[in-house]
Amino acid sequence: MNNHIVSIGTANPGNPVSQIQIGEFMKMAHGLDVQESRKLNFVYQKTGIENRFSVIDDFNYTDPKKFSFFPNNRDLEPFPSTKKRMGLFEKSALSLASGAIDDCLSNTHIQTHEITHLILVSCTGMFAPGLDLEIIHAMGFRNDIERYAIHFMGCYAAFNALKLADRICDSDPAAKVLVLAIELCTIHFQKDYTEDNLLANAIFGDGAAAALIRRQPVGLKIKKYHSRVFKEGESDMAWSIGDFGFEMRLSKYVPDLLHKGLSEILGYLEEVFQLSKIKHFAIHPGGKQILQKVETAFQILPNQNLHSHQVLQAYGNMSSATILFVLKKWLLDSESKGDILAMGFGPGLTLETLLLEK
Repeated sequence: MNNHIVSIGTANPGNPVSQIQIGEFMKMAHGLDVQESRKLNFVYQKTGIENRFSVIDDFNYTDPKKFSFFPNNRDLEPFPSTKKRMGLFEKSALSLASGAIDDCLSNTHIQTHEITHLILVSCTGMFAPGLDLEIIHAMGFRNDIERYAIHFMGCYAAFNALKLADRICDSDPAAKVLVLAIELCTIHFQKDYTEDNLLANAIFGDGAAAALIRRQPVGLKIKKYHSRVFKEGESDMAWSIGDFGFEMRLSKYVPDLLHKGLSEILGYLEEVFQLSKIKHFAIHPGGKQILQKVETAFQILPNQNLHSHQVLQAYGNMSSATILFVLKKWLLDSESKGDILAMGFGPGLTLETLLLEK
């Protein structure tokens, strides 16, 4: 019997902030003139995003006097340090994680003390003893639960967690594995007005998602997976720790590099997954252009990848948590049956693929 993703729960902080409002904040924060403001408007309009979520209230305002996290004078330095940003992650993560876990387990008959393994995923925050221990103590998980942490792998990290969960269930058929991905991307807003920061600030949002994996014929069957690294894109997508938050390198060439890489291995993917027979796709919504380039490479229609577009529109890119938001939509889609090919991308340039069946 195959292992299955039995249930998925999601959570976001606060209320949605419109992309238009975030754009106004960015113009003020960067001190943009009229010409650069028009450029920013153009970029934001092309993202395909309507709303995003953030643990930081400041994005709701353009009056610095109302800021609680960023300096209340845009010329004031230093900007929030990495220590301060990690402090906000530590303060905010537990409630968001609890919301996602409650949403996940509410759809099952499983209680927290029955979970045997916990896999924590994040590339936007870390501390020790750790969020996983806070969750265990606050939510009634077993003290002898096996726990793992996957940090700093980027947007594709949830794929690695799902693969690890699958391996655990293979070795222990009675295992009940909970994967938790929590990303607070917006705490790493960068003030420097560079092309990389313009793109990153335009698409990333905050969210958490939890998935229960076990050997039970319910939900999304895990059939097979594949990983591939494209060395050519190594310098175009990267993530490093700076003095004032984590710094994203996100080249505008990433969509084209993905299209080129996928085109080169299309024959291999056809052999592994029988692409021509797959009707449903769950592409990580790293951006509107990425979705379009992947759809072009695979010669599929946007409605075959509809849930990815919907998640991007409603939440933006929440790094590793995003694919679980997409898979939740497929899990709840009563009209879809058959195979679903999920894909994620991240620093490396890395491609992860996961074949599921509903």
